[in-house]
Amino acid sequence: MLEIRWHGRGGQGAKTAALLLAEVAFKTGKCAQGFPEYGPERMGAPITAYDRISDKTIRVHSNIYTPEFVVVVDETLLECVDVTKGLQKDGAILVNTARSKEEIKPLLNGYEGRIYTVDARKIAMEALGKNFPNTPMLAAIVKVTGVIDDKTFLNEMQGSFEHKFAKKPEVVEGNMLALKMALEEVQ
Repeated sequence: MLEIRWHGRGGQGAKTAALLLAEVAFKTGKCAQGFPEYGPERMGAPITAYDRISDKTIRVHSNIYTPEFVVVVDETLLECVDVTKGLQKDGAILVNTARSKEEIKPLLNGYEGRIYTVDARKIAMEALGKNFPNTPMLAAIVKVTGVIDDKTFLNEMQGSFEHKFAKKPEVVEGNMLALKMALEEVQ
C-alpha cells in the first residue's frame, strides 16, 4: 500500500489534489482513499491531506503517520512544520520550489531519503496564468511514485477536468498543459 501525506496552505489546493489522485487511482482499478485532516483551516493556514492507494482492499481508516511519500505544496512550510515527521527513509519528499535539492536539504530535519523538486509556481503561471500549484504537484507526485503510468494518468485527468470544468472548457487546456510540464520537469 502506498501512503502519501500532503502539506499545503488553505486555498492552494492540496486537499483537492489529494482527492483527485484518489479518484484517478480508483478509476484505474486501484483501491484508494483521499482525505483531509480537518482542524481550524482558513485561507493561508497550514493544512494536511492524505492518500492511500493499493491493489488490495484498504481496511485502515486513520491518518497516515509513517508515509512513504510527502508532498510539500508550499515551501514556506519547511520553516514552520515538521514535514518529514514519520517519513520513511526509503520513501521520498517532493517540494514545490525553485531552489535546488541542496538548498532545501538543510530545512528537512536531517532527512536522508530521496528529495525531489518541481517549480509548480512557475509551471502554474506559464500554463494557467495564476499560481495554482496543486495541478503541477499532482502530476509530479504521480511521476515520483510511479503509481499510475503517465499516459493513463493524463487520459483520466483529461476526463476529470472536462467534467469538473464543463462550464469553463478553456480551463481544461491550461490544466492539462500544467500536468504535462510537471511530468517533464520534476527533478
